[in-house]
Amino acid sequence: MRKILALTCIAMLPVLAGCAAAVVGGAAATGYMVAEDRRTMGTMTEDEGIEQKASSRIGDKIKDAHINVTSYNRAVLLTGEVPSDAAKADAERIARAVENVRSVFNELQVSGNTSMQARTNDSVLTSKVKGRFVDSGKFNALHVKVITENGVVYLLGLVKKQEAADATEIARTTGGVRKVVRVFEYLD
Repeated sequence: MRKILALTCIAMLPVLAGCAAAVVGGAAATGYMVAEDRRTMGTMTEDEGIEQKASSRIGDKIKDAHINVTSYNRAVLLTGEVPSDAAKADAERIARAVENVRSVFNELQVSGNTSMQARTNDSVLTSKVKGRFVDSGKFNALHVKVITENGVVYLLGLVKKQEAADATEIARTTGGVRKVVRVFEYLD
């Protein structure tokens, strides 16, 4: 993966030559996002590691499934589809065994895998919800992570109760959302 990223960056150099503002602006935006996150840098790094390890280990064990692993503040959310109850339980067991995991929310569905069209719709829906967060101005949209699976929106984050209520209401009233599941940790 790093090799592909490095090659992509190298390939983009001629396009970005003389465009230092794009590079600096991208770095500044990333720095802003990190600075605004309520997790520590160490926790953000742990979350990335948890996602990679759990995804790899689950993928090695469970076949014919579509499983997404999201870690936020060391709480793991499993979404997607698995072929059986046994596979669902295995995925949870594997995720719990990853070092530094505090808790697991197993939202896997026992069913056939969703289509690429459904996954595309989920991506669009996630973008719509995030955009509505920004437009509302009620809270910092970077404090709420949005995951969408088959029309169900999962909200994660370290938030105040009012931020959770606002985020939930905005997500719930977004066209195309079938259900909202809150996986928040509260600061107040």
